[in-house]
Amino acid sequence: MADIRIGTTIRSTPEQEDASDGPSPADRRMLAVALTATFMGSFDLFVVNVATEALRADLRASDAALELVVSGYAFAYAAGLITGGRLGDRFGYRRTFVAGMVAFTVTSLLCGLAQGAGELVVARMAQGLSAAVMVPQVLSLVTARFPAAHRGRATGWNGAVAGIGSIAGQLLGGVLLQADVFGLGWRAVFLVNVPVGVVASVAAWRMLPPHVAGPRRQFDALGALGVTATLALLLVPLALGRDEGWPVWTWVCLAAAAPVAWATWRWQRALRERGGEPVLDPALFRNRPYLTLLAGLGAFQLYFGAYMFTLALLLQAGLGASPLTAGAVFVPQAVMFTTGSLLSGRLTAWYGVRWPVAGGALVVGGLALAAGRLTASDGTVSPWALTPALLLNGLGNGLLMPPIIGAALSRVTPGTAGAASGMLNTAQQAASSLGIALLGMLFFAVSGPGLRDARAGMTAVSAVFAVLVAVAAALMWSTHRRA
Repeated sequence: MADIRIGTTIRSTPEQEDASDGPSPADRRMLAVALTATFMGSFDLFVVNVATEALRADLRASDAALELVVSGYAFAYAAGLITGGRLGDRFGYRRTFVAGMVAFTVTSLLCGLAQGAGELVVARMAQGLSAAVMVPQVLSLVTARFPAAHRGRATGWNGAVAGIGSIAGQLLGGVLLQADVFGLGWRAVFLVNVPVGVVASVAAWRMLPPHVAGPRRQFDALGALGVTATLALLLVPLALGRDEGWPVWTWVCLAAAAPVAWATWRWQRALRERGGEPVLDPALFRNRPYLTLLAGLGAFQLYFGAYMFTLALLLQAGLGASPLTAGAVFVPQAVMFTTGSLLSGRLTAWYGVRWPVAGGALVVGGLALAAGRLTASDGTVSPWALTPALLLNGLGNGLLMPPIIGAALSRVTPGTAGAASGMLNTAQQAASSLGIALLGMLFFAVSGPGLRDARAGMTAVSAVFAVLVAVAAALMWSTHRRA
């Protein structure tokens, strides 16, 4: 739902830029096939949220394992996004798309066949890497094939399909779990990808243009490795530390994250000075408005990733909702998020930064309303009693998050737009995975063994959520004031 994808920047031919005709029927079919990757990448980001309690029961998954099943996908996705875009430039978008789709299908099968929590975590990370290979090719193909005048509509469809995927992940995940298809239980939420992936792979090979590729560039493998290592050194100990009793290795990893990040940064600067193309463009780190908005997006995603994870646990473990009910409760919020996202561009253009800031206020109000409802009664609370709060949250999230991204990209030059969008995408997924690890730790600590007091856990993390949303809105406001 909050997963906004911005493709790599590709030079278009003059014929494409000047084309007055709309996209051809073949290109429309190409778009329909390519959008299966957008749908599946978003679907699998959210579908596992409603399966957490089933995973705990069937695999005896610990709290840390549940965090990694959810955040591991987002982490691997974040780590591979920039690399995935560059692979398409180097080897061609069709070839890279199909390779990513096949890998996604295989890793989905491995997720569905996992016999233990550890196997599932590894398979989920591989699935996230596969998504990072296939998803960036969608907007790359749009940019390369669609006339400039028609790209806006195509990218709009990409965003809409991502939103639909997030809703379907939560609702269809609940349906599959409730129906217990063929007695598969939670495995069905992963195995459903297999037939879709097979059909999409064949269709993509037949319908995507065979020779579309961007300019060949030398790939910054060392920079990509440094970014991935930094994220891993933070995420893994934060996710496992509480359950493992914070052994020495967790502190060693956390301490090592800073020097690895510093060494990666030094390499990025040296590569740029030699005329290379680093994964992280140092010029962007001298752009104060962009960095401020990047920090705002990071604060928002720290909240949002953890919010979706802990809300799913609250609904099932704390309020006794079935997977189907939990999935259905998410739907009104997702619809309001989509509504807010569609309205945010026009409202921000007409009235300025006041509407995104108002969106932040709506989220804080929704969090307070939900916390009040959870603490007002010692008795049973219906999951549907949270609907008014979730409607406020959904609308506020939609009004706040897209304008932050739009404002950040408006502060960069055309020459750095590709790197800027890649950093935004990576920051979104990385912050989401770190939010799940950090705030999930707080939620589990307050909720106690077996999540016996999940309502108290949700109330505690909601206070942190409110602070993060306020920070995101304040940073958005501060860049507007300096503009």
